[in-house]
Amino acid sequence: MRIDLNADLGEGFGPWRMGEDEALLGVLSSANVACGFHAGDPLIMEHTVKAALARGVDIGAHVGFPDLQGFGRRRMDLPAEELAAIVTYQLAALAGIARTSGHRMTHMSFHGAMGNLAAAEATVADPLVEAVARFDPDLTIVTSSSRAIEGAAARCGLRTAIAFLADRAYHADGLLVPRRLAGAVIHDEDAVLDRVRRLVGEGVVITHEGERLAMKADSILVHGDTAGALDLARAIRTTIEAAGGKVVPVSRLGR
Repeated sequence: MRIDLNADLGEGFGPWRMGEDEALLGVLSSANVACGFHAGDPLIMEHTVKAALARGVDIGAHVGFPDLQGFGRRRMDLPAEELAAIVTYQLAALAGIARTSGHRMTHMSFHGAMGNLAAAEATVADPLVEAVARFDPDLTIVTSSSRAIEGAAARCGLRTAIAFLADRAYHADGLLVPRRLAGAVIHDEDAVLDRVRRLVGEGVVITHEGERLAMKADSILVHGDTAGALDLARAIRTTIEAAGGKVVPVSRLGR
């Protein structure tokens, strides 16, 4: 089994840092880098890109709503044209920094409320995914399971990599349980590792409702902004490799 191990990085701002990005880059195979709208700034982006390059880690744009104060987790109802422009702006920012740093952007993902809306609503997914395709049709969209995003990507000729969010609960329809609900975020490391073992061994996730949900994941995502993310990422990598799996970047999943 070949699978990507991914985390959201670069989510500080100015002198404020969030997470253990440098150490995490020694464990991960790919990273989603905040592009300044929900977190991050140009200097943090550049430092993250260069550190990823030095460790052979893929980078992708982590695109969210313009919501620094709410960390991109607050819903914003915006017209399709504005949604598309927001996506293009952030993709271009990271792609430019990557190019001048000697790295390249291989993928992108939607952050927080933007990702949740796109996953659930085709009217949101369509303009977002179309903007990605116009910007670079070679990018892979890393996304949690979503008929809306996967369908839009297929129509646009884009590849998708399905990410399993190891510390987030799923509904029976494959969508994430909203963070406002109890049990949406799983804090117990043993419980998270049990979920990873079940996914790798059986291709199954136990949903919030207690049902077995078949899931073929290409990537396992760790939230870099949560306490204990580094230890959890190390434990997940060990679990994957102990089961005979190989951790590879997003760009090498099909090779």
